[in-house]
Amino acid sequence: CDQPLPQLPTMHTSLVPGKAVCRPCLPTVRPVLGHGTAHPAVPSPAARPSHERGYDVAAPIMPFGRSRKTIAAAAATGEAAISNPEDQVLDALRKIIDPDFGEDIVSCGFIKALAVNQSTGRVQLTIELTTPACPVKDMFKNQANEYVLALPWVKQLDLTMTAQPPKPITAASGRPGGLAGVKHIVAVSSCKGGVGKSTTAVNLAYTLAQMGAKVGIFDADVYGPSLPVMISPEIPILEMDPQTKALKPTVFEGVKAVSFGFAGQGSAIMRGAMVSGLITQMLTTSEWGELDYLVVDFPPGTGDIQLTLCQTVAFDAAVIVTTPQRLAFIDVAKGIRMFAKLVVPCVAVVENMSYFEADGKTYFPFGKGSGERIQQDFGLPNLIRFPILQDLSAAGDGGRPLVVSDPTCAASREFMELGAAVVREIAKMGGSAPSGAARGPRCYFDKDHGAISVRLSDGVEFLLPCALVRRNDTSATSVNEWTGERQADPTSVPEDIRPAAVNQLGNYALQITWEDGFNQVITYELLDSLRGLAIPRRVVPTSSAAATVSASVGGQQAVADLDDA
Repeated sequence: CDQPLPQLPTMHTSLVPGKAVCRPCLPTVRPVLGHGTAHPAVPSPAARPSHERGYDVAAPIMPFGRSRKTIAAAAATGEAAISNPEDQVLDALRKIIDPDFGEDIVSCGFIKALAVNQSTGRVQLTIELTTPACPVKDMFKNQANEYVLALPWVKQLDLTMTAQPPKPITAASGRPGGLAGVKHIVAVSSCKGGVGKSTTAVNLAYTLAQMGAKVGIFDADVYGPSLPVMISPEIPILEMDPQTKALKPTVFEGVKAVSFGFAGQGSAIMRGAMVSGLITQMLTTSEWGELDYLVVDFPPGTGDIQLTLCQTVAFDAAVIVTTPQRLAFIDVAKGIRMFAKLVVPCVAVVENMSYFEADGKTYFPFGKGSGERIQQDFGLPNLIRFPILQDLSAAGDGGRPLVVSDPTCAASREFMELGAAVVREIAKMGGSAPSGAARGPRCYFDKDHGAISVRLSDGVEFLLPCALVRRNDTSATSVNEWTGERQADPTSVPEDIRPAAVNQLGNYALQITWEDGFNQVITYELLDSLRGLAIPRRVVPTSSAAATVSASVGGQQAVADLDDA
């Protein structure tokens, strides 16, 4: 294990990006769950050897279908293989770890249609992923070929990579009209104009398409539509079905696109209420068909159009676009809070025009810190920076996005990282996690204890007093956003404060509406830091206990307490 990775290229396998562990140690290692915190039963990362940091070295994870006695007997007799050829193949595939779920692909249920003929040395199998745009698809394929073909009797491997079939979407899913066949809808928003939001939205859409997904993009800006400039479809006009009155999206490079600019009307001059109705009609009456992802390019601001869109359509996630300036941070923070109130999880921050390079030096013309500040204050999991690039701007003005015209450049690779982050976070939130994978966070108001019940990725549940949670608010109302000085008096929060509603914002934060009308967004990282102040759980008589029901709606976790009455 202590050997440098390049010296043992055939002895290591990647568990999570950027980390590795010796293959012989694999059965005794599993990823630590949580945000940088070690499992309570093991030493802290700093106290462990360098090659063990980031992993929970605990009891061995027993391979599926093999008891401890079987493994002990195999070790005692020096048996290197399992007698059953199917088990040998599965045992080899268990070395492949899904970096998002922290489980091997066999336990995740990804292996389908396994057929083995030991006499001819032929193995046939299918790896069924949660999404066709899985960012680790190629890694799984390469590792499966390596491990299975390493078996001495295997001469041929017929491997098929597929994705889970689309689940039937009904009107109950919150997707009206032409959106009925759309699996995931992603908002790209900045709440401030001129920060590169449309450039990000267009390149994100085409990046997801390059990852193998069926993608559409909707330009929700009626006053200044950008899509007709940034792409060049053969038929730049929206057509309407005379019978159904549905709009037929135009298509460019395999991506369906709808914009008011394709209606032949240019930009609109009309009042807000008319615009909201027009945008909703165009979005819901277009024939999108079966799509894996629909990217919606939001107009700037937090007004009627944005509210109407979020209330009409069940968005799965939002990507926030900003620039390093302080003014951009203030406006973008308002947008994040708007999405929080509408229970739309923000999964990534894009900091555009972050820097430029010249004469071998890196310059930051607009300063630093806006992206990190947003990520820190709101607990957003991914931060992607883009430099000032002439090619990026020229590609957009020329009607051919950069990821299409130059898919191998550095900026295109950054967009690939953004696309992978969006796919990964949606898969975690949207119920795509396979059986056996680690469960995500779960938080709700426990009426019997009068406290917020918190269970994070480590699976340990604890109770936090409501007043404690409220007093640790970090919004601009309570804390100066730039000096960090606390503005609200903690003693003004009554001990008996109670929440009116509790909603989870994906995998990064909790949104609480308190009984006095105050709206709070608190990150799971901050909740975890308050764990030491948790109150003990007491035994509650069954007769007086309230039932708790949880369900996933539109990619969001909803929790309700049901009284006996």
